[in-house]
Amino acid sequence: PRIKPAPEQGSRISVSYLGDEILSNPTHLLEPEISEFAQTKCKLTWVKTETGFVQQASGVSCTEMIFWVDYSFNMVSISKTFCHIVYYHHFISNAARQMRYILITCSEVFSRECDVNKINYMYAQYVKNTMEPLNIADVTKDQRFPWTSENLQPSNCQIKSLLCTPIRNGKKDKVIGVCQLVNKMDEASGEVKAFNRNDEQFLEAFAIFCGLGIQNTQMYEAVERAMAKQEVTLEVLSYHASAAEEETRALQVTAATIPSAQSLKLLDFSFSDFDLTDAETTQATIRIFVDLNLVQNFQMKYKSLCQWILSVKKNYRKNVVYHNWRHAFNTSQSMFAVLKSGRFQSNLSDLEVLALMIATLSHDLDHRGVNNSYIKRSEHPLAQLYCHSTMEHHHFDQCLMILNSPGNQILSGLSLDEYKATLKMIEKAILATDLALYMKKRTEFFELAKNSQFVWEDGYHRDLLRSMLMTACDISAIAKPWPVQKKIAELVATEFFEQGDKERRELNIEPIDLMNREKQDKIPSMQVSFIDAICTQLYEALTGVSEYCSPLLEGCRKNRQNWKLLAEQGEEALLDEGKTD
Repeated sequence: PRIKPAPEQGSRISVSYLGDEILSNPTHLLEPEISEFAQTKCKLTWVKTETGFVQQASGVSCTEMIFWVDYSFNMVSISKTFCHIVYYHHFISNAARQMRYILITCSEVFSRECDVNKINYMYAQYVKNTMEPLNIADVTKDQRFPWTSENLQPSNCQIKSLLCTPIRNGKKDKVIGVCQLVNKMDEASGEVKAFNRNDEQFLEAFAIFCGLGIQNTQMYEAVERAMAKQEVTLEVLSYHASAAEEETRALQVTAATIPSAQSLKLLDFSFSDFDLTDAETTQATIRIFVDLNLVQNFQMKYKSLCQWILSVKKNYRKNVVYHNWRHAFNTSQSMFAVLKSGRFQSNLSDLEVLALMIATLSHDLDHRGVNNSYIKRSEHPLAQLYCHSTMEHHHFDQCLMILNSPGNQILSGLSLDEYKATLKMIEKAILATDLALYMKKRTEFFELAKNSQFVWEDGYHRDLLRSMLMTACDISAIAKPWPVQKKIAELVATEFFEQGDKERRELNIEPIDLMNREKQDKIPSMQVSFIDAICTQLYEALTGVSEYCSPLLEGCRKNRQNWKLLAEQGEEALLDEGKTD
């Protein structure tokens, strides 16, 4: 096909796909995106191939094509001034289809027609292969290339002098395109002359700029695609993460007949969930939210609350022995007991109470039965997302995903400022369950409690307190009656030993004693060490702030005695075995 020149003076840009049949079909798809300056100064002729518009057929995106065209126009505008060229050819390499290019042709309009099929792209192919610039003073006299004879035939696109430079996108061995300047004109005589060193440097500078621009464009598009994929994935995940409509309706029906907190023993620090069914634990959770006035204070819809609770439950993995829905529910009940029986609720704001309850239920969402150390050493993808508190960050992300899913939006009654403040407190509360962070923060809180310097009106003090409350409730099994504590310790040990087995099998490392199935005889002594290092001081400090939390401290001390006794009995048994041997 013949591409007609633009009627106005200036530059004309045409885009074609070499090697495919070209159909005349102007389109407006890209034109509005080209810079306003380029649109007013050049004529855009878009072509369509049998397989679709040029940018689709070639694998070059719409955004990238826009950059190439804008760049080509600017290039020819400046080249005409400094190099006095007649034609500027821009070949975009198509990696998917060898020896195929998109050709952007820019020419000065002197009532001349140009057949794009007559343009020889073999010089561009040569430059692409060698990755070196090519400067030919007179192609008719250059015998290095077998296709030189093609240029001897009369044509409006006949090449005499030529300058070609490769375009890279940041990789030394990767050429993404070729700039080709054709027929430098002598202003005085109007004759074609050779390109000089200044022209080479000029074109090289433009090629570098173009490569950087394309690299940025490709990076931007990659990010956009990744974000779009993430949105779709999140949408699908959100749908499957939410509780079923039938299950939600069933819980709604029972909401009117939920037993009182007293009858369920939810106010007791010695509470145990062993006798409750899964359905009863969800009902008890509703009772907790109602008795804390959260439903009333924040205009929660019962249906949303029911679906949110069931969705949270659904997102705890059933194949995890300890860090599952039951642990989350028990942590939530412990917080309820601390707020009510421990008399903390009256000193905390409604938003703080709301954040703490959501955080306790959500603090181990999607736990995989392994700790942060394993996630990091196994090079799990989660470890690449966060530099510390890996699983805790993941738990918070899951919490946000559920809260934002349709039907689960229990925070919809909050103002924007309240919503932001609540999410911030939830995040801090969930991260606080990382014992590594607890160890960093606790000394300051212990000093405040020990010296009676804790001030309720101090926002920082309250922030510290909320973090300590999260840890206290997370490990509250250590303060339960001995039969409950012993059974839970067995569940924890089972989960830890499974991680130890994985470390041996997958990472080829010897697990620490806590995770080592072969060291299970040391469980009693390790429990004593855990109580001394983590628990006792925390419950002492909380009792110092509120004496009504003393049952936690007393239960912790009693269990220490029991574990100490078992440890001593185990040592005696070992000594007896030694004497027998």
